[in-house]
Amino acid sequence: MRSRTANWFECKIRYEKQMEDGTQKKVNETYVVDALSFTEAEQRIMEEMSAFISGEFDVLDIKRAPYGEIFFSDAPQDDKWYKAKLQFITIDEKTEKEKRSNVNYLVQGGTLSRALKNVDDVMGGTMIDYESVSLAETTLMDVFEYKKSEKAQVDDKPEYEGQEQNEEQQP
Repeated sequence: MRSRTANWFECKIRYEKQMEDGTQKKVNETYVVDALSFTEAEQRIMEEMSAFISGEFDVLDIKRAPYGEIFFSDAPQDDKWYKAKLQFITIDEKTEKEKRSNVNYLVQGGTLSRALKNVDDVMGGTMIDYESVSLAETTLMDVFEYKKSEKAQVDDKPEYEGQEQNEEQQP
């Protein structure tokens, strides 16, 4: 299990999908992308989906996701996404009263019980007291994380460093 905090956007798209019986049907699907703005979210979902969809598709809606952190599973059977609402419990030192705050997460899991186990795996490593208030399966199809481009990974030096080396080599 790993967790990732980012700016997440839910993107709803519509396209014609070929069904198992060979017929074409218009479907709406929701995906999540990591982006800094609505504009970037639209660009990212179009790039990601153009690899999977032949033909045209429309981006119907983009909205900020109601969670800031996602728990990813490495298990291949964990192919569903669940929205988990956790309640963090803190004690006010002055009044000695219990304070509860709600936080939403997106969790990957194959079943409801597996998703709950994944939440406990991630949160069990923290010192925070929490309760799982709700866990519900979502209609999300997939989550696309931001990945550095290959060029950025290979040539990670600032431009001016490369220019200095070229100038030094010239007689």
